[in-house]
Amino acid sequence: MARAATPAAARLLSAALLLLVLVAAGRRAAGAPVVTELRCQCLQTVQGIHLKNIQSVKVTPPGPHCGQTEVVATLKTGQEVCLNPEAPMVKKIINKMLNK
Repeated sequence: MARAATPAAARLLSAALLLLVLVAAGRRAAGAPVVTELRCQCLQTVQGIHLKNIQSVKVTPPGPHCGQTEVVATLKTGQEVCLNPEAPMVKKIINKMLNK
């Protein structure tokens, strides 16, 4: 003989199913590639930094995410710094990093 579910049991079952779906969706998303944000990364820039402090440089051309060229230098300390792509010192840094 089947018993009728009480309202409390029905709510508990609904909550458990919702939790199961959320956990499954979260696990699936964890392995997915991370989508970069659709906005500019560099809100403020510096004119230059000494080359010996730079580990790597990433140049992002203008696109749908941002209308300006962005230059992000990763320092040897791990900190990321946005550089002004129009500054003469930054142009020299980019050329030196590309010619390595």
